[in-house]
Amino acid sequence: MLKSQFTKQTRLSFRSLSSTSQLLKWNEIPLAPPDKILGITEAFINDTNTKKINLGVGAYRDNAGKPIIFPAVKKAEEILLTKETEKEYTPIVGSKKFQSIVKNFIFNNSNKDANGKQLIDDGRIVTGQTISGTGSLRVIADFLNRFYSNKTILVPKPTWANHVAVFNDAGLKPEYYTYYDTSINDLDFANLKKSLLDAPNESIVLLHACCHNPTGMDLTSEQWDEILQIVQDKQFFPLIDMAYQGFASGDPYEDIGAIRKLTKLANEGKIPTFALCQSFAKNMGLYGERTGSISIVVEDAEKAKSLESQLKKLVRPIYSSPPIHGSKIIETIFDQEELLSAWLSDLSTVVGRLNTVRAQLHQKLDKSSRNWDHIARQRGMFAYSGLTAEQMQRLRSEYSIYGTDDGRFSISGINDGNIDYLANAINEITKK
Repeated sequence: MLKSQFTKQTRLSFRSLSSTSQLLKWNEIPLAPPDKILGITEAFINDTNTKKINLGVGAYRDNAGKPIIFPAVKKAEEILLTKETEKEYTPIVGSKKFQSIVKNFIFNNSNKDANGKQLIDDGRIVTGQTISGTGSLRVIADFLNRFYSNKTILVPKPTWANHVAVFNDAGLKPEYYTYYDTSINDLDFANLKKSLLDAPNESIVLLHACCHNPTGMDLTSEQWDEILQIVQDKQFFPLIDMAYQGFASGDPYEDIGAIRKLTKLANEGKIPTFALCQSFAKNMGLYGERTGSISIVVEDAEKAKSLESQLKKLVRPIYSSPPIHGSKIIETIFDQEELLSAWLSDLSTVVGRLNTVRAQLHQKLDKSSRNWDHIARQRGMFAYSGLTAEQMQRLRSEYSIYGTDDGRFSISGINDGNIDYLANAINEITKK
């Protein structure tokens, strides 16, 4: 009797499984297009030209074209190797120590921002460790989709290729605002303001803290004041993306002028809430460690408690808790003044090389009829060349030089061994 019942149930289970497999029609799943940025690396790897150059990926390379580990990071890892005693899970939004370090690093600015310190002391900032900058953006996007009534998020045109994908997948509704004029290779500030003023009230607005990706053209301090006045007037919710802190000036504390403006306005009640997505991938070279943070400023400590509880509830079914190694490296560096100073020096050295390469490239682009001054004015890891998609494709097909179709080059991929080849190629395709 039991055997026959079991056999019958088994047949039903197989029928159910068979039915499910028919519903999921594997042969109808379309091939997804390659990632616009990571796909460049795949094409580069398959290229057999010995002179090939990969200027697509936003990861630092030294003058030999090799990835590096910051010396301060290596020293921190050596300390961890001898002193670390466990590999336990981190709490859902990271350790209290990591949260405190990030809050003070970004908002207190090494005791330089009294407004930021006040927000910390008042318990108005909720900070959590995330899976680098992308994870931070996804967490805040999911949160806003659940709790913010206006799903429109205004993003600059152009912006990082993954922004729109992250926001779309989270259920938000991205709409572009004007940022850059490709006809003059410069910020289009008049139309930037106009497009924000024309946008729906209480929209979410994405702003790049520094080293705008991909253009490298940042707002001046005075322009930030004007934009933040519009944010107040339109009652926007500001979402700040800070992936390149330190790459504008070489000093991470210098690069957060926009954050200091926001902390002042938050204390004054003019912009009482905003969110900040931050990553240590670039400024510590912790790309594969996937270490970043989300910080949200709210009106008071009670709201902060509710907010943190909801962030935990959101994160738990996605990835449960963030990785531990990168956060322990950061904790170790910030624990020791000598290591912290060494890291700041490492970062300054990296940015110094990028600035030197940028100036050299600008100087060598002298045989075409174009004005390349915009490359010298840009800041950060990229050069937004102004080349067309057709010209970028020519660079790939004729010279094996790989950048994105929007004309973006990674400055760090340029070195003494390839800069002349690159400049000559650009000069050739822009002669007319």
